[in-house]
Amino acid sequence: MAKRKTKFMCQECGYESPKWMGKCPGCGQWNKMVEEVESTGSTRRGAFANTGNTSVAAKATPITSIETVSEPRITTDLNELNRVLGGGVVRGSLVLIGGDPGIGKSTLLLQVSYQLAKKAHSVLYISGEESMRQTKLRADRLGVTSDNLLVYSETNLQEISLTIENSNPDFVIVDSIQTIFHPEVTSAPGSVSQVRECTAELMRIAKTKGIAIFIVGHVTKEGSIAGPRLLEHMVDTVLYFEGERHHTYRILRAVKNRFGSTNEMGIFEMKEVGLEEVANPSEIFLEERSQGASGSTVVASMEGTRPVLVEIQALISPTSFGNPRRMATGIDHNRVSLLMAVLEKRVGLLLANQDAYLKVAGGVKLDEPAIDLAVAVSIASSFRDKPTRASDCIIGEVGLTGEVRRVSRIEQRVQEAAKLGFERIILPENNLGGWTPPRGVELIGVSSVSHALKVTLGG
Repeated sequence: MAKRKTKFMCQECGYESPKWMGKCPGCGQWNKMVEEVESTGSTRRGAFANTGNTSVAAKATPITSIETVSEPRITTDLNELNRVLGGGVVRGSLVLIGGDPGIGKSTLLLQVSYQLAKKAHSVLYISGEESMRQTKLRADRLGVTSDNLLVYSETNLQEISLTIENSNPDFVIVDSIQTIFHPEVTSAPGSVSQVRECTAELMRIAKTKGIAIFIVGHVTKEGSIAGPRLLEHMVDTVLYFEGERHHTYRILRAVKNRFGSTNEMGIFEMKEVGLEEVANPSEIFLEERSQGASGSTVVASMEGTRPVLVEIQALISPTSFGNPRRMATGIDHNRVSLLMAVLEKRVGLLLANQDAYLKVAGGVKLDEPAIDLAVAVSIASSFRDKPTRASDCIIGEVGLTGEVRRVSRIEQRVQEAAKLGFERIILPENNLGGWTPPRGVELIGVSSVSHALKVTLGG
């Protein structure tokens, strides 16, 4: 009998080594090397074999002679989901949805399955975490009943492939990819090898049969999808489901999309009957804003193709420690430190002995440069204990020399602010001109942070 060959594989990045190591050379993580039996190679060939509809091997073809058929996207009843997907579901696409446990991934996909089944599409819902009865209990709570929705509880990939072959559905939901295993791969379910091979097989099924497949991916404590990074490269679309478990609002964000814009965002509200979309998220984020409180500003941020108005709050207080604290929620911590350094050097605010706490209300994460000026004004407002006007909306990027630089899509930002009743828009001076602002809105162009503070705080 031949000796069984083993290898050690990192469960974070997929690095392979012939011997065990405490620290992975690939990603630097400790105690992530797990022993696995080496595959004979038949599994990987089986995963990628017969990628065409016939057994004839494909050959190189001039791109001008390839025939294409324009197929309309399949839309769901959730316009927010359609927006994030780029206009609807594309046939033959492989979509990965990740999120924290209990955030509502399974609820969202069960609702989408029902909406697609109502439109005469056959949907196969594969659950590796729940039994068929448990799935039915959740479906009863959500009011999901349709003969076009098939439920199947299985974790063996070969059985799943056979079921898909026999039922020939239009859509497949796999919940979740970490529970599925390939019997020819010796490692445990959820390992790097299992996730890679199972995803490759599902991708082959999606591309050859034109079936849109949604797979659920667990996330690590750092917030990234568990398993190898290769998983996100293999799929067509990667969606992250974000939000606090103790809050009702959920954010669905696209970080990769081969069929649409990236960084799109959809807002949902979790209720007893399931997830309901939020048509106007700006009103939701601003409805509890305090009037006359210092340290509060409103910024128009672009999330993909949509402008969203959110409130930025800052609290500046004298420190009781040797090193002042810097805490930020929804904003990059390094950006906050940079803006505080600009305020101290270019404006003269003595912030070196002040604790700073910043937060984006509503749980949204902002990462674009256009929020810089609003963050700087919030910090100065709290430090001076002077509130800004409730009807002000502040937009602009701040440079290291204290200048305010132009931002993109200024017309859409201003129109969204005008729609919600804001009367003054403080924006970069270079963004003025070349377009017509809405009626009843005063545009004030500023060239520096000092100029912006004089306009908003009166000095």
